[in-house]
Amino acid sequence: MTKIGLFTGSFDPITVGHLDIIERASRLFDKLYIGVFYNKEKAGLFDVETRAQMIREAVAHLEGVEVMTSAGQLAVEVARKYQVTHLVRGLRNAVDLDYEANLEFFNRYLAEELETVYLMASHRYQPISSSRVRELIYFKSPITDFVPESVVKQVEKMNDNN
Repeated sequence: MTKIGLFTGSFDPITVGHLDIIERASRLFDKLYIGVFYNKEKAGLFDVETRAQMIREAVAHLEGVEVMTSAGQLAVEVARKYQVTHLVRGLRNAVDLDYEANLEFFNRYLAEELETVYLMASHRYQPISSSRVRELIYFKSPITDFVPESVVKQVEKMNDNN
């Protein structure tokens, strides 16, 4: 049986923590989709296609990893469309676990055939979040330790245009 994973998020922007989860998950699955989803509850710094492009550049070294975008669809709907067998979720702390457990409940209700796999963030990446990175970007502080090079380049391009 082919194992296909789907790791979804807003990735605004992708961080080294996200990249660590993606690299580790890519070794667990025959195919791994990274789904850049629009989250109506989060104000976006980057548009969805720019986020997807930054991720594509960051994961170019990984085989079997494909980036997609989605808006107006539940993750389980996208999973069915791409014949996904497992949803991949990253956890940094207990707060993430509470949120993800609730999400998993509804995902399981809607698509009981999908299994959710949780990967704990590597210790050195646990404090890093996209929201903190956005704050650093806003104040034009260094971000190179927290994001892939593709994000650094995009932020430099943004700053050059302002």
